[in-house]
Amino acid sequence: MSYQQTSYYTSRRRQNWSRNQNTTRFVSSVKLGPVAHTVLVALMITVLGLIYLTQATRATGYDYEAQRIQSQISELNDEKADLEIENARLTALETIKDSSVAKEMTTPSSTEFAQP
Repeated sequence: MSYQQTSYYTSRRRQNWSRNQNTTRFVSSVKLGPVAHTVLVALMITVLGLIYLTQATRATGYDYEAQRIQSQISELNDEKADLEIENARLTALETIKDSSVAKEMTTPSSTEFAQP
């Protein structure tokens, strides 16, 4: 088995490198021009922009959901307050009907209305 050196890798001996350094180096066979580099950079910026927009709209969606839930909580609190008032009113009437003062009351013998 013999070893052939290709143009893709350059050995350490040919570069005269010192200790603790990489012994091989990759050399790309594909050469890109300035237009290709510009297109690639523009494409990367576009992809990063789309990722940013996705994250921003997701946060806005959570904000709308939180606002909807907050309005629902507010409506339920208003309904609870109305029900508490209704409960207090009905409880007060039952208490008055069952009180000893109400039991001692009698119906009037005659009622008359004042004429203006």
